[in-house]
Amino acid sequence: MLDSAFISYVTVMSITPGPNNLLLASSGVNFGLRRTLPMVFGISLGCGVQLALTTSLLALVLSWAGAIRFPLAVIGCAYLLWLSWKLFQATSPDAKQQAQPMRLLNGALFQAVNPKAWLMAINIAILFTPREGTSLSHTLMLVAGFVALNIPCVLVWAALGDRLRDALRVTWKLRLFNATMAGLMAVTALWLLFDEWRAAFA
Repeated sequence: MLDSAFISYVTVMSITPGPNNLLLASSGVNFGLRRTLPMVFGISLGCGVQLALTTSLLALVLSWAGAIRFPLAVIGCAYLLWLSWKLFQATSPDAKQQAQPMRLLNGALFQAVNPKAWLMAINIAILFTPREGTSLSHTLMLVAGFVALNIPCVLVWAALGDRLRDALRVTWKLRLFNATMAGLMAVTALWLLFDEWRAAFA
């Protein structure tokens, strides 16, 4: 059975700011809630697959964690910086005509390079897997519980962005919002990269 500690951990990790939620808020503003829904479900699907793999392969993942952590962080942070640049470019009216929201598969695949998503999956696998190991039914229960808690949390960010759409219809306000979100994501990426570099080479 999923306990209150699991519910609390997943809810807090899912609803607090991070790459997924910044992207969802921005997509909500730029494309609306309905067009952002595939990204919402893709994020939860990707995190669920990540959690299933991590829980099932916990020993292997932990043995690899040290070796793959820094390269994965570099790739993930580089991708976040690229997304920040694309979001910053969306501040021009011409760019908005060509832009598209992230689709379900893109949202799911983004989790492979999202440092916060990996941290969450590994922590859940460590904290909520029985000491004697996991079974398929326990892994499926963790994944189902995670997805059920994650979707409403990330949906909040997409809905928040959607609610801001009317207030941001003025071009300069939309430019300021997108530039701010791009800046926050770039700072997040650089901060994560600096922390990983310091931990890997200190």
